Amino acid sequence: MEIRAVPYDHADAVALDRLVQLEYARRYGDGDVTPLDPAMFRPPHGVYLLAYEDGRPLATGGWRAQDANPEGYADGDAEIKRMFVVAEARGRGLARRILAALEADARAAGRTRMVLETGIKQPEALALYASCGYLPAPKFGLYRTYEDSRCMAKPLVGGEEAERGRRAGTHA
Repeated sequence: MEIRAVPYDHADAVALDRLVQLEYARRYGDGDVTPLDPAMFRPPHGVYLLAYEDGRPLATGGWRAQDANPEGYADGDAEIKRMFVVAEARGRGLARRILAALEADARAAGRTRMVLETGIKQPEALALYASCGYLPAPKFGLYRTYEDSRCMAKPLVGGEEAERGRRAGTHA
């Protein structure tokens, strides 16, 4: 298993994005219409990762920088987007590995909080994030007014670093 950073518009990333959009449509009746641009996932403002096995892409996930804005984000946020594992590779810990790599990358880029939006029709996603330390958060983003939307957050700094961030006025 190899995790690689790739551009958001890389052919393998596009192929997996098509699959995740089909999954959203199956569960919710439509795909995710959040506007995303490849530039959002370019370091140091984000990263897009693919997990490969024997040259085949099996899992994906990215983060993009967010700061305080009218959609409810806070300064220092890193927003997770497009977490997905192909059906035949589920249950092998790939999502956890991608998530840990995203958290480490966002932390190294100076982000102080990881945030995500998912929905009630994705119970396995909700369980994964909860088991990795994510807690319910006030709604943000494009789907913040949707009844079936759930937002979660996890501090990327702890203890002394979080206190320094609070004193400096950032959200940890």
